[in-house]
This record gives sequence, C-alpha cells and structure tokens, in this order.
Amino acid sequence: MDFQRIYRAVCGAEAALAALFLMAMVLLVLTGAIARTLENPLNWTGDMATFCFAWAVFLCADVAWRRGSMMSFDLFVESRSAAARRALLLLNLGLIAVFLLFLVIAGIYLSWISRARSFQGIPEISYSFVTLSLPVGAALLFVTTALKIRDALSASAAGVAR
Repeated sequence: MDFQRIYRAVCGAEAALAALFLMAMVLLVLTGAIARTLENPLNWTGDMATFCFAWAVFLCADVAWRRGSMMSFDLFVESRSAAARRALLLLNLGLIAVFLLFLVIAGIYLSWISRARSFQGIPEISYSFVTLSLPVGAALLFVTTALKIRDALSASAAGVAR
C-alpha cells in the first residue's frame, strides 16, 4: 500500500469530518436558540454542540497546521541567518512533537478513566467519546509535525533555506 495515497485519503476524510462537526455545532446552537425563543428549550443541543466542538477543535487544528495556516510570530526568526532559522524551526517542531506525544498519552489515560462516566448525564453516551478527541487529534497533529520535521531535514540536507 502506498503511504502517500493513504495519507491523502485520511487528510480528506479528516477535513470532511471537521467541516461536518463545525456545521453540526452551528446547527445545534441555532436549533437550541430557536427552541428557547419558542419557549420549548432543547437542553441537549448545547451538550451535543459541545461534543462537536471538542472534535472540531482538534481536527481543524490539524487541517490548519498541515496547510500552514496557523498564526505565527516570526519577527525574531526572520532576522537570523538561514542556518539559525533552520535550527530554530527544528527546535520548535521538536518541542511541538514532544508536547503532542504527551497529549496522546495523557489523552488515552483520560479517555480510559472516563469510560464509565456518562456524557452530560446521557446514559447511552460515554464521556470517553468526547475525551478521545484529545489523543486522536494530538496523534493527527503529531503525524503532521513529523512530516514537517522530515521536510525541514530534507530541505536542510539539500541546502535549501526555509
């Protein structure tokens, strides 16, 4: 199997799922607001919007990270030499990777210990479905970061300044 093809498919599915969660969150909040206006509140819409938000945050973060759309402050970095910029980039990506690995491990633990807890009192939905957004999102972000590290090292080996 071709890793690139699988990765592109996962990225496409991730972007579609992120968009779906964002749209669902907006529709749930809108539905809840309309229901309250009609004096027939649907309290569960806020809870389900929170669920969608938790997943959307991490999935959208990875989509933005992969596309290079994250906010950055590079005033300090741009005034450095090409070698210093590459070193700072690799240091930054390394720190991000370590933090993401911690989030994966901590998120798995959090999901495990919250498996018996129900989400917002809804007995059919485990709180683990919400907390799994942390390790899954962090793992996706870690893969993206690892690929960024690989690209930075390749550019470094080729003598190209990034």
